[in-house]
Amino acid sequence: MEDRNANIIAACVAAILAIIVFYFIRRRFQSRRRNLETIIASEGKELRIEYSFLRKVAGLPTKFRSKELEEATDNWKSMIGQGASGSVFKGSLKDGTAVAVKRIQHGEERGGNEFRSEISAIASVQHVNLVRLFGYCIQSNNLHFLVYDFIPNGALSNWIFPRPSSAVINNNCGGCLSWQQRLKVATDVAKALSYLHHDCRSKVLHLDVKPENILLDKNYNAIVSDFGISKLMNPDDSRVVASMRGTRGYIAPEWLLGLGISEKSDVFSYGIVLLELIGGRRSVRSIDVVDGNGSKRKFEYFPKIVTEKLKAGKIMEVVDQRLLDLGDIDENEVRKMVHVALWCIQHKARRRPSMVQVVKWLEGLAAVEQPPETTMMVVDLLAIGNDEHGEEGGWQNRNKRRKPGVVARVASQITGCLPLAPNSTTSAYRSKSFTYTMSIITPR
Repeated sequence: MEDRNANIIAACVAAILAIIVFYFIRRRFQSRRRNLETIIASEGKELRIEYSFLRKVAGLPTKFRSKELEEATDNWKSMIGQGASGSVFKGSLKDGTAVAVKRIQHGEERGGNEFRSEISAIASVQHVNLVRLFGYCIQSNNLHFLVYDFIPNGALSNWIFPRPSSAVINNNCGGCLSWQQRLKVATDVAKALSYLHHDCRSKVLHLDVKPENILLDKNYNAIVSDFGISKLMNPDDSRVVASMRGTRGYIAPEWLLGLGISEKSDVFSYGIVLLELIGGRRSVRSIDVVDGNGSKRKFEYFPKIVTEKLKAGKIMEVVDQRLLDLGDIDENEVRKMVHVALWCIQHKARRRPSMVQVVKWLEGLAAVEQPPETTMMVVDLLAIGNDEHGEEGGWQNRNKRRKPGVVARVASQITGCLPLAPNSTTSAYRSKSFTYTMSIITPR
């Protein structure tokens, strides 16, 4: 009996000792695991901080969560802009950085294409006159977000085109830029495009250069933005074929007619913007003219007016009247700007200067020669649009017969500089070209 009790006691003692040993071993193991987890977490945090730092140094965008952007924009309360490619909201990141969040929501293919185009074009470029991309966000319901640096003074269009005083007050961004400020904007935009065309590993074609896509910072420096339809182009390529996009009034003739695009297409758009900076008006606008047969709508093409005034020696008549009222405008400077613009809008792409040359002209590093006369092809196309407003069926029928001929004649004026699009028949090409042309050049 005593032996049995002794065995039970010994077994209990052994079990207690085993439990104590197991407890200390487990405690030590857990302590070591916690220490290891702390080390790993610390190293992971350091790696994330270092990775984030390196991304910022390299200028690479950060991936945001949708909830972060909702908080940054106060649940999308402050919309500061809206266009065909999406809406833009003002926000503030946790570190206090003011941002503009662009929300893109289209069909799956179009929205995704615009998002990828903008990311690939602007993600790695660094230039003082290009908008800075902080980050992006992708959601499963065809929603895409791009987070940009907030540019306080808004779009250039608010500062060169006359607007109702109430619109200026409500928007708090707008007015009239002085002549010197406009010269600075012209140079800033030229430098930005020169960088995209010549200083990047792949040429970046913006393809939508217009006042609405040029922003002004607090010091009225120009910032080129909105790369939603941009394309990357290999340095060795002379042109690329792209579907018709962009904004009417700014599209180069070779793209308007489906003949392929290049960096010279941006040069054409820049030339139009330059003329609008000088004149404070849109390049294409409609006016109502009253004659004996009643009221008719006619189209005015500002580049044609500028050319005629230049020939007549009355170049100051094309300058924005508000600038003339302010005074202090040198006619020689106006003439130089007009010459640069007319070089840029030559209908043959090969005649247009590079943006590097434009920068040299604007900065006075090279003299600007008298530009050659160029065919204002848009005028021919607008003439068709004018006739279409006629009320007599005979005029309409005659006009329908003229459409393919006019478009073919316009296209023939720039062939030899760019060939026709591959695998396109003449009839299909003419019809397609006219459809594109009339939908794009119709003024606002």
